[in-house]
Amino acid sequence: MNNGPAQGAIDRLSPLLFVALWSTGFIGAKFGLPDAEPLTFLTVRYAAVLALMGTLAWLTRAPWPRTAGAWLHIGVSGLLVHGLYLGGVFTAIGHGLSAGVTALVVGLQPLMTALAAGALLGERVRPAQWAGLVLGFVGVGLVVADKVASVPAGALLAMLLPAALALFGITAGTLYQKRFCPSFDLRTGAVIQFIPSLVATALLASLTETMAVRWTGGFVFALSWLVLVLSLGAVSLLNVLIRRGSAVNVASLFYLTPPTTALMAWALFGETLTGPALLGMGLAAWGVWLARR
Repeated sequence: MNNGPAQGAIDRLSPLLFVALWSTGFIGAKFGLPDAEPLTFLTVRYAAVLALMGTLAWLTRAPWPRTAGAWLHIGVSGLLVHGLYLGGVFTAIGHGLSAGVTALVVGLQPLMTALAAGALLGERVRPAQWAGLVLGFVGVGLVVADKVASVPAGALLAMLLPAALALFGITAGTLYQKRFCPSFDLRTGAVIQFIPSLVATALLASLTETMAVRWTGGFVFALSWLVLVLSLGAVSLLNVLIRRGSAVNVASLFYLTPPTTALMAWALFGETLTGPALLGMGLAAWGVWLARR
């Protein structure tokens, strides 16, 4: 039986499914952060992911990496992509920075990845890809422009620091994983990636937060969604995309996150969508198409 057409359809749909799932992270944060401080929320989330994936890996007898070096590389990539990136995003939003502004800062990731991909990975970025990356960033800027204007200027700089750390984490993590550990078992790899993230996040939470949690219905829903859909579903798709595609192609998908999040916020919370925002969504989609063509 020929699985070629079916596999081709899966390959085409995987990036779109990843964008849809990844974009719900900001929505989950909006639901859950009122009931727990940012790093405390992530500590509970990482512990739940480890319990689920550890059990799954054990029941299915999933293979573990055979060398200490492989364990180290997978752990470092997880610390960057999960610990630093998610820690920065949740801290920025928890301290008052809007999801839109946070998305704009993290939206620099595709451009930073393209700048570093040549030197670190030997990837050649074509002129059409550069045009797509710049166009995508302009589109993201239009989508969140009104949200940027609403942030007090005096508080903006302090709020931007964790968002900048998140930007560094997702950029460095994507490049590191593509270079040193592009392929690993998704079950055991998730366990290895989340262990250092849990240790580092729990330590920082114990030093800087009260670690109090209100187990409301909204918090349980947000936690369940972020564990099952984001940490298991979207992260597994991200690992597959990094394995199969170039770093620039994968990074360009993050331009679609702010427009998709804005559409979800409009549908769920009644947030307005301005004319420039709608134009920005179109430009971002066009930019991603150029970058991945």
